[in-house]
Amino acid sequence: MTSAFVAKPRHIWPVSWMCDVLSVSRSGFHAWLKRPISAPASDDAKLVMEIDKSFKASDRTYGAQRIWRDVLEDGLSCGLHRIERLMRQNAMRARPKRRGKPKDDGERSVIADNILDRDFQADRPNQKWLAVT
Repeated sequence: MTSAFVAKPRHIWPVSWMCDVLSVSRSGFHAWLKRPISAPASDDAKLVMEIDKSFKASDRTYGAQRIWRDVLEDGLSCGLHRIERLMRQNAMRARPKRRGKPKDDGERSVIADNILDRDFQADRPNQKWLAVT
């Protein structure tokens, strides 16, 4: 992890300075640069490509369980927790599908007769009552 931190800004700061500050040997850093990618890391990279393909095909709505089923159908074997970890590391978070507005069935409630006919002035109290719904 520290070597990766040294590798990013090495075009800005000298590697020897960063290695001294982080207590990493320069030879160890350069050996890390030349070291081939490990088998689990390459497997994870292949798996992330499959996860990303399934995630985008679902319009970013599938969570880890559905992605896991898709990956198993594609012939790759892995566990659910591994899918969850890789999705979390690659910032793939499912967003819920938007729910639509309630469907209108066309029936209307009974509308009361217009007794006031927009005449809201009353001669005395408690003659005309209004309710806003």
